[in-house]
Amino acid sequence: MEAAREQEIISAEIVNKGIEDSGPYAGSLNFSVRVRHGLPNLLSSVNLKYVKLGYGYLLSHGFYLLTAPLLILILSGGIAKLAWNDFCPKYDLTLALFIIGLLSFVIYLYLHLIARSIYLVDFACYRPPNQLKISKEEFMVLARKSGNFNEAALEFKQQVMKNSGIGDETYLPRTVFRPGYKPNLKDGREEAAMVFFGAIDDLLAATKIRPKDIKILVVNCGVLNTTPSLSSMIINHYKLKHNINNFNLGGMGCAAGIIAIDLARDLLIAYPGSYALVVSTEVVSHTWYNGNDPDMLLPNCFFRMGAAALLLSSCRLDRWRSKYQLKQLVRTHKGMDNRSFKAIYLKEDAEGRQGLSVSKEVIEEGGHALKANITTLGPLVLPFSEQFHFFKNLLFRKKTKPYIPDYKLAFEHICILGTSKKVLDEIQKNLELTQEYMEASRKTLERFGNTSSSSVWYELAYLEANKRMKRGDRVWQIAYGSGFKCNSVVWKALRNVERPKQSPWFD
Repeated sequence: MEAAREQEIISAEIVNKGIEDSGPYAGSLNFSVRVRHGLPNLLSSVNLKYVKLGYGYLLSHGFYLLTAPLLILILSGGIAKLAWNDFCPKYDLTLALFIIGLLSFVIYLYLHLIARSIYLVDFACYRPPNQLKISKEEFMVLARKSGNFNEAALEFKQQVMKNSGIGDETYLPRTVFRPGYKPNLKDGREEAAMVFFGAIDDLLAATKIRPKDIKILVVNCGVLNTTPSLSSMIINHYKLKHNINNFNLGGMGCAAGIIAIDLARDLLIAYPGSYALVVSTEVVSHTWYNGNDPDMLLPNCFFRMGAAALLLSSCRLDRWRSKYQLKQLVRTHKGMDNRSFKAIYLKEDAEGRQGLSVSKEVIEEGGHALKANITTLGPLVLPFSEQFHFFKNLLFRKKTKPYIPDYKLAFEHICILGTSKKVLDEIQKNLELTQEYMEASRKTLERFGNTSSSSVWYELAYLEANKRMKRGDRVWQIAYGSGFKCNSVVWKALRNVERPKQSPWFD
């Protein structure tokens, strides 16, 4: 049994390194056997530390939700006993004013005790121009013509692209295929401006919001960090007001989009009635690697151009025009473990060429982060029946098998960051998800590739384009990235979301 379990999560891969050029084995085929770790079984056990953390979140929010209505009920019962004459000014004006003031205070207290809701008014995803489309065949032709890669690196890319799950209509800047190309600020800024302004223009057109109405700006981009910052680039272009609260998140990988939402949420609570603009992207021309290290070539094969812009609001009146309400957000960081910390690592190879190194343990480490995250999220989202069975099992866990809750009962839709086909296959198998739950993630990976932190928004745009989002539907967005981090955010549809007029999925 133990051997079978180990075989499930470990797989061997023969890597052809070409023909030896010199030495005693000159002319011989050189290959190595690479052992890769798969995703650990997410449903085999439950770490009670993360269950406790999840219930801690639930109780901290539940205190306010239970206390405030109880207070209103008690005071309302007392007010109901009063006769109309008690409010009549000709009998006792002082008492009537006191009662009105007390009632106003209770309403004010209630509105401030409960957590202020955060609404997603709308979002937009950028679709690059058709001249930047690239097929897998053209990718390999341009990579070969560039002269930047040796034959072994080209064969490695060919094999990765074949099994990647990426289609023939993704977008990539052609500058990266120039002979001797090195990532530079000029190309990085030009790509960032293209995707940023394209997404924000579409968002402003859809919401009819004026740039000067935006009080909070949060931008996340993993590798490209400029001076002035990318957020300053947006402020300059749209002439946002001088007292805007702006933040620029860098180096936080594909999971940074949800971190940006978390930061924007806290700021919106601190500044009630405000708008926050969140922009997520990864500048592909700055992540490009022109070397021959296989572990550093993987991002070249998967990363593609894209960006998403979101408009969040803490104004209660915006509920009536917003698409979604933010329900839960859970962040998990495994950076205290060295293997997790170095699973995705920006470094230089032996020849000094910079790139993102993806270790062979990345799927295994990502699985541990995902397991911790969903275990923490469970108490916040699972139906009472599932939680009851889980707790009943805890009381008699020595006599029965562990009861693993069914997370599919908590959501109508799931958007999983589509880093690769292999990762999506592993997550589907471990969470026992149906093809319908995986459809948006797989279609997005095929059509747009891995657009990093913005990928989950292309997936939600796919659901909207196909008129899947109905009033009351819950959608779970899962993102993971360097650190190693895994973050979840849950949205609830406030209305039936109609087919949008503009979408990256429309020709």
